Amino acid sequence: MPSDDLVLGDIDGSFVTDTIFEVWPSANGFTLNEKSVSSPIVKRFPLGEDTDVEDVEESARFVAVNAHGTRCGFIDVVFEVWNRRVVIADLELSPQYRRRGLGRELVGLAANYGRELNARTLWLEVTNINAPAIRAYLRMGFKFCGLDTSLYRGTASEGEVAVFMSRNLPG
Repeated sequence: MPSDDLVLGDIDGSFVTDTIFEVWPSANGFTLNEKSVSSPIVKRFPLGEDTDVEDVEESARFVAVNAHGTRCGFIDVVFEVWNRRVVIADLELSPQYRRRGLGRELVGLAANYGRELNARTLWLEVTNINAPAIRAYLRMGFKFCGLDTSLYRGTASEGEVAVFMSRNLPG
C-alpha cells in the first residue's frame, strides 16, 4: 500500500558490529573468514532510501542481424539507477552464430550503452553448467563476483548454481 511506503521509509535499518566476514576472491571461488575489528562498525542507511527492484531507469535490447536479414541473437540490458550498474538480463545467440565474435559485439554494445548512462559496471548471472558462456565472459574481461546456491531451487534448473560476474566500465 502506498501509505505504508511512507511509514516503512522511516524505519531505521542501521546496524553495529564488532566482527566482519573478510571475503578473499580466488581464481575459482571465494573464502570467507570471520574477523574481529578493533572498533565497532556502525552502518547507517539514509532514511527513505529507495532501493526497490523497480528502481530502473532504462532498459534496452540490441539485436544482431546477418547480411540476409536473419536475426542471429540479442542482448537485453537493464540500467539500475541505485548502483549505476548495467545488468545483462539475457544474451542469446543461435548455435550457428556462436564462436564468431557476435557475443563480444553484443556485450560491446551493452558496454557502450552503460557508458552513455555513466554506469560503473556490467553485471550478469550465468549457470555454473554453462561453461562455454563462462569461458567467453572471462575472455571478455568479466571476473567472478559471487554465487547463489539457491537461486534455481524449485525451477527446471534445480541443482545448478548461479554464478555472478562483473566487469568495470571505465569512463
